[in-house]
Amino acid sequence: MESTNSFRLRKQALKPIETARSSASQRDEEEVSKNNGQRTCEEEPLSPSSRLYHEPNFNVYVIAIMGCKTRIYPDVVKANLGHTLLRHPRFSSLQVENNGEMRWVPTEVDLERHVIVPELDQNMDSPDKFLEDYVYNLSKTTIDKSQPLWDLHLLNLRTSQSEAVGIFRIHHSLGDGTSLLSLLLACTRQMNDSKALPTIPIRKKKDKKSDRIGIWRILLRFWFVLQVFWNTVVDVFMFIATALFLTDTQNPLKGLPGSESTPRRIVYRTVSLDDIKFVKNAMNTTINDVAFGMTQAGLSRYINRICSENKKDGGATETNNLPKSIRLRSNLLVNIRPAPGIQALADMMEKDAEVKWGNWIGYVLLPFTIAVREDPLDYVRNAKAIIDRKKRSLEAFCTFYIADWALNLFGIKV
Repeated sequence: MESTNSFRLRKQALKPIETARSSASQRDEEEVSKNNGQRTCEEEPLSPSSRLYHEPNFNVYVIAIMGCKTRIYPDVVKANLGHTLLRHPRFSSLQVENNGEMRWVPTEVDLERHVIVPELDQNMDSPDKFLEDYVYNLSKTTIDKSQPLWDLHLLNLRTSQSEAVGIFRIHHSLGDGTSLLSLLLACTRQMNDSKALPTIPIRKKKDKKSDRIGIWRILLRFWFVLQVFWNTVVDVFMFIATALFLTDTQNPLKGLPGSESTPRRIVYRTVSLDDIKFVKNAMNTTINDVAFGMTQAGLSRYINRICSENKKDGGATETNNLPKSIRLRSNLLVNIRPAPGIQALADMMEKDAEVKWGNWIGYVLLPFTIAVREDPLDYVRNAKAIIDRKKRSLEAFCTFYIADWALNLFGIKV
């Protein structure tokens, strides 16, 4: 778990953030009702994607585990939440259904119901196991719809990775990962400058080479456009086929019908980022390539071991016990917004911001190559080839608009 020691919450509101929508925010602040000073926000309907996350098979919560190097003081956290998190309407609104339509209805937020501080035994035998069980138990429960659908659990528990832990549980209808990350960043400041937003790395643009000119540049661009077009057509066809009839091969990882509603146990292991960077630099790849290669290697060994145990001889006669032609894929959710800077993430907090809040995610079917390889680096090479091809495709954008069109045309129940 990453430490948050480089940031700290501010007691003042987010008004010092210079946003392009500051004038609109001032107008919103002036729209206050006569009843207890509450804001008279118009009750907005939920988007189709937000409503989808209330269906039984898609009732999804986002659980974020954050480790801290120092003890967490609940009173300080509560004092700051009112000036930061609760400024966003979705975190201070109920989701009310009326005549078959769900709408955002502003409400007063009782932080005592949202910030949970359990009493813990500081001398317990295995704090890491307790944290794992705590998150597992969270996945078995839901948040009462009589309050905004989020809560924060503060655990002053020393684990192998941190001195204290904060666990956010947020219903997916409130927003996607990028939205929630923007909220966290916009609520923090740098330790050495209490008014400055935290910095995030920005990918540097490569210098354009001037040796490729004339007809060769035109041909290369034409070939690139042709690749993108063909890959997009194939990927969209596979996406539609998967939605209609194409399924993965039966394998030990495939869940039984109804397993999507079972509780989830999150088990994590810490790996050295320096080791991953070493492989990345040696093979001229990316960290994502190495991570995907590691995932393919782990899945291949696991499935091979399970298949060997199912054989009569326990797989003693063969090293490769995998069935032929395994189709195993993952549905990867991709943020389709332009890569924002930190100021754009802060602007997302404001009404009518150019960087949109909500669930702006496309879908990418990522195929796993399940095989037993003698050279472990072959998993990374194969992963790089798969990811490079996916980068030359507009699958995420197309699937986003296909899903949006289908929800608007056929409704949530289809």
